[in-house]
Amino acid sequence: MSLIPRRSNVFDPFSLDVWDPFEGWPFNSNFRSLSDQIRSGLPTETSSFVQARVDWKETPNSHVFKADVPGLKKEELKVEVEDGRVLQISGQRNRELEEKTGTWHRVERSSGSFLRRFRLPEDAKVDQVKAAMEDGVLTVTVPKEAAKKPDVKSIQISG
Repeated sequence: MSLIPRRSNVFDPFSLDVWDPFEGWPFNSNFRSLSDQIRSGLPTETSSFVQARVDWKETPNSHVFKADVPGLKKEELKVEVEDGRVLQISGQRNRELEEKTGTWHRVERSSGSFLRRFRLPEDAKVDQVKAAMEDGVLTVTVPKEAAKKPDVKSIQISG
């Protein structure tokens, strides 16, 4: 069974049939339209796993990142700190093997990979980052260094 959508005059918000404003334009032969790339399964931003939504909250003691990654296992996720101050959260959802039995009526769940990067502030303790996974939410906690109080030196006034 082919998963290539048929064109229709009915608007379907879940359709893979993407309007390509450049379809039919005379580009070189190496150019393929966006809709052709999606139909053929080539990785494009539209057909890959949707970016994980991430909340970043700063508390008095830490920076807390919460990423929605429903359906992913912790083995399919990676949390790294690169270049000393960049928190990188990435993951991959593999396409399920097609079963030869049964009839598919709709395939909406996406597969592919995602990558999110966040530049951490100077007060982040990048060597103490912790990550936990619960109910499809990845929580990454980056502790903060205690705020340094300025050294105040009293100066005697003569005279």
